[in-house]
Amino acid sequence: MTNENKGSILSAIIWMFVISLLLFWLPFAGPLIAGIVGGKKAGGVGSALIAVFLPCIIFGVALFLLASSLTGIPLIGVIAGAGGFVLAISHIGPILLGAIIGGILA
Repeated sequence: MTNENKGSILSAIIWMFVISLLLFWLPFAGPLIAGIVGGKKAGGVGSALIAVFLPCIIFGVALFLLASSLTGIPLIGVIAGAGGFVLAISHIGPILLGAIIGGILA
């Protein structure tokens, strides 16, 4: 029996987060690629499903906080940040599909 390192949720989260930030300009393929890579790094479907939600939530909250802190009028910043949060959360479908595919391939 070999003692293989099947992967970790933390490495999957980091890979999904970084790749989704780098490939944000690809509407469907970017999150899908990030999910596949993160799912393979997670080592299985269950770990990939756990790891898929944190990058999207962190990115959405960061957009929300940055937009509200960079505007001079806080109400406009909150509205712009909420819009950014919704856009960040909306790509959870392709990243979830990619994570399932990557978890199966691992």
